[in-house]
Amino acid sequence: MDRAAGQKSAAAYLYPRIDPFDQRMLAVGDGHRVYVEQCGNPEGIPVVVFHGGPGGGCSPSMRRYFDPQVYRVVLFDQRGCGRSRPHASVKNNTTWDLVADIELIREALGIDRWMIFGGSWGATLALIYAQAHPDAVRHIILRGVFLMTQAELDWFYAGGAGRFWPDVWQRFVSLIPEDERGDLIAAYNRRLFSGDMLTETKYARAWSSWENTLASIDNDGPGGDSPADYARAFARLENHYFTHAGWLDYDGQILAEMNKIAHLPGHIVQGRYDMICPPTSAHAIHKAWPGSTLKIVPRAGHALSEPGISAALVGIMDELRAR
Repeated sequence: MDRAAGQKSAAAYLYPRIDPFDQRMLAVGDGHRVYVEQCGNPEGIPVVVFHGGPGGGCSPSMRRYFDPQVYRVVLFDQRGCGRSRPHASVKNNTTWDLVADIELIREALGIDRWMIFGGSWGATLALIYAQAHPDAVRHIILRGVFLMTQAELDWFYAGGAGRFWPDVWQRFVSLIPEDERGDLIAAYNRRLFSGDMLTETKYARAWSSWENTLASIDNDGPGGDSPADYARAFARLENHYFTHAGWLDYDGQILAEMNKIAHLPGHIVQGRYDMICPPTSAHAIHKAWPGSTLKIVPRAGHALSEPGISAALVGIMDELRAR
């Protein structure tokens, strides 16, 4: 499957495009309204999708990883991004606010237990949510695991990944004066929250471009700029969460508390050449999680749109139909 996946686009492995049968804006408190949609089979197996970022938002392609005759697919834009409002807002926007929102969505939709499906930051959120509410989870499917540790942040924002992408790293770093480069997350934070829209957009696009360029194994140089609204929400929210280390109680918390979900079944899909979330985190989680299986995709990076990643995820969801 992996060799064939390398010869096709990701879309070749996905189900046909579908429209939601339900769309709503859910008031979650603190002045936030969260966009929620459902598609597929209203009576099917419930599965909720956690998008990446933080700040990425869900997309129509995320509906297509699931057999629409079998699954009741729930997608939502986390606070501050996508179609949720207020846009790009970090006020009352923490990991624990998102966990509470997820529970509110589950209860509002009348779902007892559901599968949870997430990649990158979505994998982080899936693990945190499952550890907080294990009785609400029936199966966990992860892609491109990120554990919100200082080591992972250092890898991506303190020069680790930059050793493989020195030209792109230089573009990212060059916008910051030399005396501030010891903490790029903090340096970008001052500019992303400067209060000047032009400044915030300039640095948001640079922040987003650094990550987006490294997402796919097929990229080989700086990518184009993201649209201003998307980049600003993505960069501000991601930087806000990283500045606060995800509001976890201590570094390494997710891995240390895997005992809380050791009884739950799960699948992990990881690109061998993931430059954003290196495979060491997926490997560590798998070792600490007896109920998990780990699939390393040989010629793949980080992106959900990598053909091998998409093929593996659709294959897992098809396999789970029969269980």
